[in-house]
Amino acid sequence: MKILIIIPARGGSKGIPRKNLRSLAGKPLIYYSIKTAIASTYSPDVYVSSEDEEIVTIAKKLGANVHRRNPQISKDSTTLDPVIYQAYCDISESVRTKYELIITLQATSPLLRTHTLDKAIEMIAANAGIDTVIAARDDTHLTWTKESGRYLPNYKERVNRQFLKPTFRETGAFLISRSSVISENNRIGDNVELFLLDGGEEIDIDTFEDWNLCEYFLRRKKILFVVSGYHEVGLGHVYNTLLVANDILDHQINFLVDKKSGLAKEKISLRNYDVQIQKNDELLEDVLDINPDIVINDILDTTPEYIRGLKNAGIRVVNFEDLGEGAKYADLVINAIYPEDVALPNHYFGADYFVLRDEFVLTPQKYVQPLVKDVLLTFGGVDPNNFTEKVLKSLHSYCLKNNIRINIITGFGYTQYQSLAPFETVTIYKDTSRISDLMSAADLIFTSAGRTVYEVAALGVPAIVLAQNEREMTHFFASEQNGFVHLGLGTNLSGDSILEAFRSLAESFCRREQMVAAMRKIGLRSGRQRVQRLIKKELEEI
Repeated sequence: MKILIIIPARGGSKGIPRKNLRSLAGKPLIYYSIKTAIASTYSPDVYVSSEDEEIVTIAKKLGANVHRRNPQISKDSTTLDPVIYQAYCDISESVRTKYELIITLQATSPLLRTHTLDKAIEMIAANAGIDTVIAARDDTHLTWTKESGRYLPNYKERVNRQFLKPTFRETGAFLISRSSVISENNRIGDNVELFLLDGGEEIDIDTFEDWNLCEYFLRRKKILFVVSGYHEVGLGHVYNTLLVANDILDHQINFLVDKKSGLAKEKISLRNYDVQIQKNDELLEDVLDINPDIVINDILDTTPEYIRGLKNAGIRVVNFEDLGEGAKYADLVINAIYPEDVALPNHYFGADYFVLRDEFVLTPQKYVQPLVKDVLLTFGGVDPNNFTEKVLKSLHSYCLKNNIRINIITGFGYTQYQSLAPFETVTIYKDTSRISDLMSAADLIFTSAGRTVYEVAALGVPAIVLAQNEREMTHFFASEQNGFVHLGLGTNLSGDSILEAFRSLAESFCRREQMVAAMRKIGLRSGRQRVQRLIKKELEEI
């Protein structure tokens, strides 16, 4: 089809002076409609109709053709019908082309996407019975009118919005007409279809408030968190990325988990984030299908091929806890848990960059008590080796004899409750949101060497650590220097050695005081702000 797109752009805007040329997110307002029109797969002829020389000059530089509008139809009172008709007639005669569709595309709808415009063109092109397609938005609400000085409702009874008679409002984004219905005073035929817009595309700039809203949407980036979380690696990566995502309010956020991470998908879905699971053979293919502006990986060791694939697609890359060769090619790497042997640019590691949850930031540090009355067992979201049962078996008799209460926190992915059934005197908290309160109430904590040790240190509670696997043995934080008793790889420990470590610590008030003093020297409560600033800087580079 031969299609003509006319972008009317008068120079004398009153509401927002010089509106069509004012800078919106770094580009003149008219840039967006021209870009949208030119990119159409229907290859339309794109013209800007204006009486203003500056607008004409800018339109040419942006790649549009120009139609010089008669000043007599460039007044405040002039409607668009004669403007579009004159432009259509002049252009058709000038280029000697018989256009089938005439599209009015307004510069005041900068968020309109080319894909949406093409879908609207497809609607009218595929149905000869449609004369006109108009961009509109659902505007169904309880509305009123005024007659003879009185306000009267436009509804018969007050019901919820979904039960009202639907009403729709034109957005002004586009009006597509067959040339057969165009006249000096009309662009709308008998058979009209509305094309409903949402997601920001429906915004039409009339006020400075509209302008600010468009500015927000145009600066908004698509952030994709790529995360692993399954039985063997636990859910620490999931909790970390959920915290980081929670601090990002002005960008679009999506999650992608790898094929093995159904557990992670389930947990993320509970927080109402958009989350997908890997479909293609290569994770990179799924990321490219989503087409984000920036990818934040928390998937442990990345490969050079994966990171270079992202970079070649123009995607900015941030990695958490990455010791793989791919980390060398990322724009930013944050390793709060793992040490790095060689200092690399844009790599930040150590406890200063741990992302601490609000509940731990807001919970006061604990004072050491002379007697151990409460012990807490918490081994992460999954506890793959069931250290909960192993430690419980080791301590149970001693705690009963000495009137020490045992509390247990089990995570979202823990399944081995049957093994805990014989221990009737313990209290189990399943996937609780009160972790900081339970930790703060404890006099001594047993945990693994993951993220929980940072939370323990933030509260200042003496703790004994059992590493779940060899990788956790490389976590440098859970050390004597930072106030922990680290027993090593938990699978190698006997019940007697666990009991002896606990008994020795429980019976030494002085040693527990020293442990807490070491923890209080660590500045964990500012790490989250540091990470926020680093990610914000990366977003500003896009």
